Amino acid sequence: MCLILLAWHAHPDFPLVVVANRDEFFARPSAPADFWPDRPDILAGRDLQGGGTWLGVSRSGRFAGLTNYRDPTRQRQGTPSRGKLVGDFLDGDMSGAEYRQELERTGAAYNGYNLLFSDGETLHYHSNQGDGAGPLPPSVYGLSNHLLDTPWPKVAQGKSSLAAALSRLPDDIGLLQLLRNDAIADDSRLPRTGVSLEWERLLSAAFVRSPAYGTRSSTVILMRKDGGMVFEEVTYDASGEETGRARFELDRKLV
Repeated sequence: MCLILLAWHAHPDFPLVVVANRDEFFARPSAPADFWPDRPDILAGRDLQGGGTWLGVSRSGRFAGLTNYRDPTRQRQGTPSRGKLVGDFLDGDMSGAEYRQELERTGAAYNGYNLLFSDGETLHYHSNQGDGAGPLPPSVYGLSNHLLDTPWPKVAQGKSSLAAALSRLPDDIGLLQLLRNDAIADDSRLPRTGVSLEWERLLSAAFVRSPAYGTRSSTVILMRKDGGMVFEEVTYDASGEETGRARFELDRKLV
């Protein structure tokens, strides 16, 4: 994922609202969101190269979403797939606090990442780039390829747009629309993360378009007070045209 916007207990009927865009090379093989045959409690897309996922939920009401931390100077070869962290949490039974403690012990083995995760009762954040917190208080949060709530233009604009859209729930059409914002930030507002200026410009949009790399899917997750969820995913091709849409409605499985 390259943009996760999340509202935690900011709406009286929906304690968790997530809208997210996954940006990736179009050549990297992946499967659209569905229940995993080998781990049937997980609903998520799947990275067919690394075997993990960037974002998903479980039937028991768990959620996790991951972004990479962008710093080319810190990339290492031979590290495990960061997508494993999402799948392991969704398929496990650790509380959010327990999993954050586990990440403190094991997170250094991975290239830079940010992880937001909820056990249904609490929301936590962890990054192996020196920052972690939890449980997080009720608020609207934004995460891209730096630390939580770093005010990059698309994060700041996305948080504002999500906060405004909450008042229109349960109508969720506006949530998908805000993820289609392809405006490029002015150079004066761009971060400097070690990639070229051309790439900083391209990646400053919430919805990224280029022939080889761009936004491949948008996801909306609505969790109700009773623990039931709506999960919707839209997939795109390299021109930004919609190629598929799937919507799932889950009742919470008590475990």
